Amino acid sequence: MDIVVLDGFTLNPGDLSWAELQQLGTCRIYDRTPAEKVIERAKDAEILIINKIIISEREIDQLPKLQYIGLCSTGYNVVDTEAAANKKIAVTNVPAYSTNSVAQLVFAHILNLCQHVSEHSESVKRGDWAKAPDFCYWNFPLIELDSLTLGIIGMGQIGQAVARIARQFGMKILYHDLRALSDIDKDYRSIDLDTIFRESDVVTLHCPLTPETRQLVNTKRLSLMKSSAFLINTSRGQLIDEKALAESLDRGKIAGAGLDVLATEPPGPDNPLLTAKNCYITPHIAWATRAARQRLMDVVVNNLRCFLDGKPINLVR
Repeated sequence: MDIVVLDGFTLNPGDLSWAELQQLGTCRIYDRTPAEKVIERAKDAEILIINKIIISEREIDQLPKLQYIGLCSTGYNVVDTEAAANKKIAVTNVPAYSTNSVAQLVFAHILNLCQHVSEHSESVKRGDWAKAPDFCYWNFPLIELDSLTLGIIGMGQIGQAVARIARQFGMKILYHDLRALSDIDKDYRSIDLDTIFRESDVVTLHCPLTPETRQLVNTKRLSLMKSSAFLINTSRGQLIDEKALAESLDRGKIAGAGLDVLATEPPGPDNPLLTAKNCYITPHIAWATRAARQRLMDVVVNNLRCFLDGKPINLVR
């Protein structure tokens, strides 16, 4: 089989191995592929492995040998799955590989907003502690999580992992999910979206991007939040109206935000969140611990192996 990896660098910048994938066929691996070179590089491919490369109907129509598209991600919106199905091209994804890593970054952002570890460390290095008249000082309010309310929007595997960590901090859990969930802890309270925004001290987003969830965080819902509340997003950037969030932060309508995703990635220099008050942004790294990427690699290879054996798994349609 002719296997082409079009954008392999983020999965494997050099600390993992492609060896198991290479055992499944002739394998060409590109770190990155610009849009104008997708057809050229994939024209003979029977198997495509991609992460964020867009494979639309146009590309599918020009890749006559293509049998399989393997996504190095859970989301599959970069592939025109209907066009793939029409050509009998299998499309697979990788569910649930980064649950614990994403939940970990959620609390990295929450704890950063509560303790400001980096800012206090930099203050000490500037000599502020050496000059202090007292044995300690703090430049920001220090916030204890115990008894605060965490609102989780999207109670899938990641949302539930976040809830388990929050419980260990003594937080109360509210959640909203479009599905009827039967196996959720009875101590977690299911409520409507507006109540989540109104009652929570921290709101964290863990829902997929759909027409219904696009910009679910908007001016109206931000206006419902407490002025002391934080917003966390490790899901999809398009869930948030970024201009509305920047305005809410700059005007002190909410206290802070921790974001790992933005509507456009990488962001343009005019993104208002880059200069918004108390807005902390990480470059889409929640999924990227080595442990999570190794699990991702293992499933990508196993998905393809199962397809070649005639027993496909993790098909997206």
